[in-house]
Amino acid sequence: MYSLIIKQGKRIDGVIIDILIKDGKIDAAGPELACHQQAEKIIDLKGEIYVSAGWIDSHAHCFTQSPVYFDDPDSAGVAGGVTSLVDAGSVGADDIDTFHQSTLKSKTNVFSLLNISRIGIIAQNELSDMDNIDDARFQQAIECHNGFVVGMKARMSKSVVGENGIAPLIRAKEMQKKHRLPLMVHIGNNPPDIDEVADLLTRGDIITHCFNGKPNRILDDTGYLRPSIARALARGVILDVGHGSESFSFKVAEQAMRIGTYPDIISSDIYHRNRVNGPVYSLAFVMTKFLCMGFSAEQVLRCVTEKAADLLSLPAKGYLRPGFDADITLFNLKEELTELTDAENEKRTGTHRFVPVAAIIGGKHIIQAQGECEHAIDL
Repeated sequence: MYSLIIKQGKRIDGVIIDILIKDGKIDAAGPELACHQQAEKIIDLKGEIYVSAGWIDSHAHCFTQSPVYFDDPDSAGVAGGVTSLVDAGSVGADDIDTFHQSTLKSKTNVFSLLNISRIGIIAQNELSDMDNIDDARFQQAIECHNGFVVGMKARMSKSVVGENGIAPLIRAKEMQKKHRLPLMVHIGNNPPDIDEVADLLTRGDIITHCFNGKPNRILDDTGYLRPSIARALARGVILDVGHGSESFSFKVAEQAMRIGTYPDIISSDIYHRNRVNGPVYSLAFVMTKFLCMGFSAEQVLRCVTEKAADLLSLPAKGYLRPGFDADITLFNLKEELTELTDAENEKRTGTHRFVPVAAIIGGKHIIQAQGECEHAIDL
């Protein structure tokens, strides 16, 4: 039985805790536990480094063979302190076998929101041909990859659906009734109009790119929620950030939060180009933008741990509790002026930022984050 002790980690509320890990699971977490325990390995954080459940990026693109949006899972994941990536529709039924096999080489946990189009995102118009929506192939894919496929993805913007308008989403909702999976819906340029999209969504469905600055956004011209969005949220529809290269506006996010509309999930929509060249860079960088806009560090962390795990039904993820997977993120909260840029080149200056130190996967793989690390720790 392999065991690990993380000693004197600092929770975001300032409480110093020890975490005991046995065979990939959290055995106990609380103050002063380590002094009575033995383990093969001890990591002493000396009360100086923060510890949280492993960060979950609920909207990423990490199929290395994608011709459009691709990345290496570990470069987008553990290198930035992220222990789990949820790929949001890069592949459909045609490529899910290849994708799953490729992820087995990664340290980062990878899950898939299966594109309702069997071809996935091999171009930008995967839903322009309704014949690409093949329910039999979809069912076969989720049956073969139960646990890897955790939901479904439909991209509802003009460049994707072509002349089909709202029809692909109608099909997606029919499929969802049969398969009972969470559905993430991308909103972008219309048609279809966002009101048509929102009126079809039901409890547990996820609107991603929720703070985009495009005309098809969640706010009306007066700065208040569109009635269709207000109705959807009242039904239990979920808001996901999905920052991406073109889908996050400081102005929209700030106004939405000013009127009391907050994201449920903070995600990056990361892939190679926007990770290397920005404006995404990392999930930590996106999290930092929400600190800048007035979220507390605790609120931000809940959106990438507990809420992400709960809303995407990721079992045994998202909590530092006995019985949960020993996926853990070590990080600093650095006080430093940081220039932040959204997808429309609007800039803000933050005073604090999240700095990943390491990711621990299943209590066994311990990966130092790339880039700066203020504290030298023995990993």
